[in-house]
Amino acid sequence: MAVTAKMVKELREMTGAGMMDCKKALVEADGDIDKAVEILKEKGLSKAAKKAGRIAAMGLVKTAFSEDGKAAAIVEVNSETDFVAKNDEFIGFVEGLANLALSAESTDMDAFKAMAFEGSTVGEELTAKIAKIGENMSIRRIEKVAGDVVASYIHGGGNIGVIIAASGADNDDNKAALKNIAMQVAAMNPQYIKRDEISDEELASMRNITLESALNDPFTLPKPILNALLDKAVDGVWGAEDVAILEEKRADKGFNFNYLPNFLSDEAKAQLAGLAVADKAEISENKIFKGLVEGRISKQLKEICLLDQTYVRAEDGKQTVAQYLASVDKELSLVKVVRYEVGEGIEKKEEDFAAEVAAQLNK
Repeated sequence: MAVTAKMVKELREMTGAGMMDCKKALVEADGDIDKAVEILKEKGLSKAAKKAGRIAAMGLVKTAFSEDGKAAAIVEVNSETDFVAKNDEFIGFVEGLANLALSAESTDMDAFKAMAFEGSTVGEELTAKIAKIGENMSIRRIEKVAGDVVASYIHGGGNIGVIIAASGADNDDNKAALKNIAMQVAAMNPQYIKRDEISDEELASMRNITLESALNDPFTLPKPILNALLDKAVDGVWGAEDVAILEEKRADKGFNFNYLPNFLSDEAKAQLAGLAVADKAEISENKIFKGLVEGRISKQLKEICLLDQTYVRAEDGKQTVAQYLASVDKELSLVKVVRYEVGEGIEKKEEDFAAEVAAQLNK
């Protein structure tokens, strides 16, 4: 059967495949449109399989709200290049998935891919998009939140997305406050909402790491402890040159000891750290040292716990997120916060275009 331009046009509109691919499929199917569709689908699966091993670390984050505004969903879909992430068809696909995620019963990706979508399933539509667009893509993750008040924020055109749910009055002031907090989350990337969410094991690990870090950087230790370590260092540990430097600086009453490391050898600094680590048991019991460790842990907690963070729009530069929320509505309480950043945690391929061009020329 002769293949006409009209048939090619019809098949292209049905499948979105390229003109030459449609023509070849129709010729192979002897003009049977339905059979040509199946041929294109099979070829699409083959193309998608070939692309599956390629790294997809770019992409887009999108959010969607339920009709009553009491729930929100967020989805991250990855592509190989930023160019595809800005493609209208790709954007529409991700938006559709975000809306579908609102009705997902769980965040299990296999279950999500099995959900009905655009006349097929999510997984089948993803495969079709890979074949048509020509890049590997992956639906990386989905999440939902629900509460009395829900807000979201998308940064950088879809590079970072945040959804937040809270309990409290559903009014414009509270919605605006949550939107501000969503922006804070996007910028500051807290790991927890509040300190109570951190397990005892995590706190113990944080304390141990902080302690070890302090010992390995002895020049930041309290002066009495540092001076005791320096006395041990000059007593047969350091070389003559470093001992002479220390004695010279100690004799100079105007010398700022914060600059002492700049004058010592790397070996001397390493030896001093070794002395501190060797005295770990004794130093750990020092009241001043305990205060230093606890102070550093408190500082870390203020960075990783949302409610403890300084509110980025605080006029006095001191107001915390918890204090800001209380100033809006004392009954407004955060329930769940989700932050997605495109490609976070994915090992990205390092491109060396000069080497790639040289390799092509050598061929």
